[in-house]
Amino acid sequence: MKRDRSTRRRFLTASSAAALTVGLAGCTSDSEPTDDDGNGSTTDDTNGSTDDVGDDDNGEQDGEEDGVPPLETQYHPREEYRQPGESLDNFEDIDAWEIVRGEGEADEDIVFDGSQSLRLTAEDSQNIVVQRDLSGEDLTDVDLSFAVRTTTPQNITINVRLVDLYGSQVTYSLREITYRDPDVGWFRSSPGVFEADEIEPMMDDLDRIEIQVLHSMEEAEVWIDDLRTHEKPDQGYVMLVWDDGFSDYYDVASPIHDEYEVRTVQAPVPQWSEERRDGIMSVSELQERQEAGDEIVVHGTHNELHEVESEDEIVARLGGDKRWFIENGFEGANYIVYPYNSFDKTSLEHIGEYHYCGGFNQAGNVNTTGVYGFDPLVLPRTIGHDLDISKRCVDLAAEHNQCTILNFHTFDADNTMPEDDYEELIQHIVDSDIEVITFDDLWTMRTENH
Repeated sequence: MKRDRSTRRRFLTASSAAALTVGLAGCTSDSEPTDDDGNGSTTDDTNGSTDDVGDDDNGEQDGEEDGVPPLETQYHPREEYRQPGESLDNFEDIDAWEIVRGEGEADEDIVFDGSQSLRLTAEDSQNIVVQRDLSGEDLTDVDLSFAVRTTTPQNITINVRLVDLYGSQVTYSLREITYRDPDVGWFRSSPGVFEADEIEPMMDDLDRIEIQVLHSMEEAEVWIDDLRTHEKPDQGYVMLVWDDGFSDYYDVASPIHDEYEVRTVQAPVPQWSEERRDGIMSVSELQERQEAGDEIVVHGTHNELHEVESEDEIVARLGGDKRWFIENGFEGANYIVYPYNSFDKTSLEHIGEYHYCGGFNQAGNVNTTGVYGFDPLVLPRTIGHDLDISKRCVDLAAEHNQCTILNFHTFDADNTMPEDDYEELIQHIVDSDIEVITFDDLWTMRTENH
């Protein structure tokens, strides 16, 4: 759905006082995180403004010269960066694909690009496997991405496996999809390597590509389209994301980061910090951490985006949430972490009006991403609950020049590893051939190599 920017600006201006109130209404003690806290519309090129975020005398948005972004994005990121890289298969020739397990057919009604997509289905917990010959293709030093849509998200994994003529293989994996039904839509996934044979496949001497849908439900329904390739960066990257702004981060984790000179990303909940809620960092402490090098990004109202009933409420919430970060001088306001990893088609249409990059599809196992081919607003990440899994994320990202995003909350929670393990993880990162980055670093690489 297209939404006129001037209409939205009038709505936000008229409701600016109410927007923050509406946006924060769901942040109560009952909504504190649990263990599973886990196609954009075309817009014009005008930076939106409101009475609080307007043009200065030089024609710049207020706060820009201080590093704080304007309220609205200049473009919708999912439209601007919809088809990165080069096409490998557009699924116009479905006969090239062999259905090994499950059911598959061409679908001319639900399409990401071109005239048709590949629809895959299975019942009774049966997995799905389709494959295509790759003779003559050279996939050396490239990552893959594909457009995907599913009416059965959550307990589902989508693998892409490459097998060479000698039987060696590598598997790229999107471990879980937290896109909420029934308002589902397409998104692009550029899954990172999950596992590879000790003797890795000869990428210039390949036999076949397999797409696997693994699930534990009564049925699965998935559409695949627009398979593309992307050059790899020169190294791997890791992003450390701390949700909700717990004081445990300030008191315990941040001294570790300062000692090892490691930057992190924080996604606080505005009302919790404004209220100086017990166990939550204050606004001034968050600002202090920004001065120390941390990136403070939007988490906003702490209830699920897909449960917001009307589009006007979504707009009010997103605008009100981002406004709070702007008014408090947080330079990472262009980036967003979805509360409980909740999003759907309608919310993504509006998120891109305020934010360039965010997510996540969150899993408890290795869930990494290519750097140049991911959907700007549907990034994956891994729950940082286990030291060995987190180290494996780092090692795979370093080895295959990909990115791992690890998520933490507070050390006494089941979804965050203990303090001693965390310091061991930071030491492992520092000792590894990998760079610690922020959202802004990742987005800069994504936009410069599309």
